[in-house]
Order: sequence, then structure tokens, then C-alpha cells
Amino acid sequence: MRISARVDYAVRAAIELAAAAPGALTCDRIAQSQGIPSRFLQAILADLQHARLVTSQRGREGGYRLALPPEQVSIARVMRVEQGFLAEVHGQRPEDVEYPGPAAELACVWVAARESYRQVLERVTLADVVAGTLPPHVAELVELESAWRSFGTVADDVHS
Repeated sequence: MRISARVDYAVRAAIELAAAAPGALTCDRIAQSQGIPSRFLQAILADLQHARLVTSQRGREGGYRLALPPEQVSIARVMRVEQGFLAEVHGQRPEDVEYPGPAAELACVWVAARESYRQVLERVTLADVVAGTLPPHVAELVELESAWRSFGTVADDVHS
């Protein structure tokens, strides 16, 4: 699983807005709070606004606000604004990929992996993160010791 800086920043900005809801926050305040480059954040907030997840208002009471209640915005929904599909293979949806011969079932693996990803990201909302209470099935995954270990090399796989 790879999460780009842009996706990470978008989700963190949305969480800041959720924590401030129904109030507004300036771009600079979000940037400072989360350690996000302000110019980069401006582009991300514009994307979120274009996707109708965020609204903006000028003036003394101005700033950015979530366009929806935080409990209605999943992490996946914010991620899709910046990256499109949650899972893709060479720019295609996993169900559209076909492989020849012995690799034919690999498309099913990619589809299953996407569904696993959805089981977490579609069901965790901004409100859940702000409240620090994850849905039970997600909290159970976090409790697994293996969830906190990375396996990125052949040596890691041999020792697991």
C-alpha cells in the first residue's frame, strides 16, 4: 500500500476541518497545524472544493469548512479526490485486467485486495478519526501485532 504525500495531506486537512466543524479554518492555520506546505495545501483544498467536500468563504469569518457533516465523509472519499480509484493496475480497475495462462487468477487477487482496502477506508469517517474511536472491525485490525510490522524485503518475508 502506498499513500502519496498529496493524499496524506488531503486526508489530514479534511480531519482538521472535521475537528473545527462547523467552524472555518484558514489555509495557513491548517498548514501550520499539520505541517503541510501552504502552497501545496491551497491546491489540495481547491481539489476538495471542486469535489464538493469543502466550501470556502472570504472575509473576517472566512476560511474553509467541510461541506458535509464529518460522519458522512469517509477516508476513502477524500482519498479518491486526489488519486482516483483506490486500487488500480497500470491505470485500469482490477476487474478490467486480464492475464494469460498461469497468471489468470492474479486479477482476482487484485480485486480481493481492493475490497480489503475498502473494508477499512470506506467505513472510517472523519468523525471517527477526530473522536479517536474506530469502527470495531478496524480497531480489531489495529490490535494485531502483525499490523504494526512492515514486510518490505525478502529478508523480512523469510523471518516472518
